[in-house]
Parts: sequence; structure tokens; C-alpha cells
Amino acid sequence: MIGQLSGSPACLAGSRRLVAHLAQAKVMQRRCLQVACASPPSATQVQQQQQHDPAVLAAEPSQQSSTTAASNSNSSKGQQRQVGAAGPQSAGRNGVIDTSPPRGTRDFYPDDMRLRNWLFGEWAVVAHLFGFEQFDVPVLESEELFVRKAGEEITDQLYNFQDKGGRRVALRPEITPSLARLVLGKGKGLPLPAKWWTIGQCWRYERMTRGRRREHYQWNMDIIGVQGVEAEAELLAIITSFFSRVGLTSGDVGIKVSSRKVLAAVLQRYEVPPSSFAQVCVIVDKLEKLGRDQVEQQLAALGVTQQAVEGREHTAGGLGFCALEGMRR
Repeated sequence: MIGQLSGSPACLAGSRRLVAHLAQAKVMQRRCLQVACASPPSATQVQQQQQHDPAVLAAEPSQQSSTTAASNSNSSKGQQRQVGAAGPQSAGRNGVIDTSPPRGTRDFYPDDMRLRNWLFGEWAVVAHLFGFEQFDVPVLESEELFVRKAGEEITDQLYNFQDKGGRRVALRPEITPSLARLVLGKGKGLPLPAKWWTIGQCWRYERMTRGRRREHYQWNMDIIGVQGVEAEAELLAIITSFFSRVGLTSGDVGIKVSSRKVLAAVLQRYEVPPSSFAQVCVIVDKLEKLGRDQVEQQLAALGVTQQAVEGREHTAGGLGFCALEGMRR
């Protein structure tokens, strides 16, 4: 710009004034830098300057009240920080951050992620081979959705809390209730049969055992709108196909089929009243958690005979479809 202005005397004079102005600005900038770099005055020097400054003396009462309010505000904020959480990882006594994930969860380093991606990829391939469509739902759901399915006692096993809008929400412990919400939302507009699948991260706050953490991933395969046993047969074919793809045989894993219809047939054979069926199902579902002795005691309290209990145990033991068919007769 200066080179363009130097073509005429008027422009030259203007350029000289501009250069002088820039030079003065640089001097002021150097002075500001010198003031900024100089050591700050001591508290005694500041106090002496304030005592001789009429403007400071006039504003002193308001400044004191403002300083007191700011001090109280900072104090209350400090108390809030002490009450609230420090962050995702808390520091130990020596000031060292705990690098472990929250109890019941786990990290996936690159090597672990490669294995997990391979496993999830096999699940996806098998699902597509059988004509299933993928869906997804939020990991955060309404708490009521799970209470409706499992009762109020499920709240003890949920990661649940109240959000800032006052709504009770929870991290999903399973995916089936969310699937039901989607199906009900579609209503009669959903073409049947519907074959949907997903892989979802689930959370359940309960006692950890070997191979069972509080955080897990679940492969969901659901068939909606089929009344017969064809859906169950297809799902069994899917899981066996997956095992074959990854090199697992019957010598490595076994499949247990759980059916309330079969249990109802067993109870009917041993003359257990239909009014007790729902309670018997709840107790039977706790077999692995409570153990055989406690389950037998609870069944006996409902009036279930020892013969019926033994018949139920044969069913759970996996005698095969022929033996189950014999029990139906």
C-alpha cells in the first residue's frame, strides 16, 4: 500500500503520516510489552497507590462488597466441586489416576477390537444369509419399559437415574423390550413376518461371575408374526450355522431349549394347577442362581409335588425331543 501511495506528492505526504503513525503505534506496543513483562507490584505498593488515588477511595465500598460476593461465590463453587464427581477417573491418594475401567466393564485395545470385529462380522454374515434385517435402538431407554416386563425388582439390577428433565431412564439390560417398543410403534403397518437382528451393548448391575460382567454385548435374532414352531427351528438353524462357520462342534458347545409350553405340558401331566403356572415359571428361572435345594423348597411351598419337581428336572436336563414328547402324552 505504501508503494502505491508514493507516486505523487500528496500521496507521499499521506504515506509519511501513515509511517509516523505506525512508528508511534510500535513505540506504544513496546511500552505495553515492557509493562506486561515487568514484575507485578507488591501488595504494599498497590495499597499505597490506592490510598493516594481519589477514584479508588470513592469506589472502595462497592469494590469491597463486590469482592465479598465474588469470594462467597467462589467458595460455594468450590463446595459444589467437592460434592460432585471429579470426573471419569478419580485420583488416588498419591495423586495417580486409576487407569482401570469402571468395575464390571472392559477396554478393547486394537488387538481385542480386531477379534471383536471378526466375531461381530460373523454374526452379521449369518444374519444376512437367513434373510434378517438389521435394526438399532438407543442404549438409554425409559426405566418403565423394563419395569413393565420384569417388575419393580428389576430396578435393583439397572443402571438407572433421573435425567435433567425429571424422567426416569436406564441403560438397557437387554434388547427385547426395546424391540417390542419398535414393533408396537409400527402397529399394523409392519409387514409380517418380520425378521430383525441387532448387536447391542447392554448393562446389568448384578453380582459378577466368570464370563459374566455388568457390561456385555448381545446378538439378538427375532422373528415376529410366526405362530408355529418354525421360528424356533429357524433360530436353532442360525446358531448352529454360526458355530459351524467359526469351527465349533457339538463336542465344544451344547444347546438348551427353553419353552414355557413344554414346561406347561410337564406341569399338566403332574396335575399342577394352572393358577400356579406363572409362579412356577418365575421360580424355575432362578434355578441357576438359587440352586436346586432352594428351588425345590419354593416349589413345595406352592404345592408342587416331589414327583412333578423330578419331572421338571428331567425336562431341564435335556433328554431330547423324544423324551419331551413322551412327557406331553
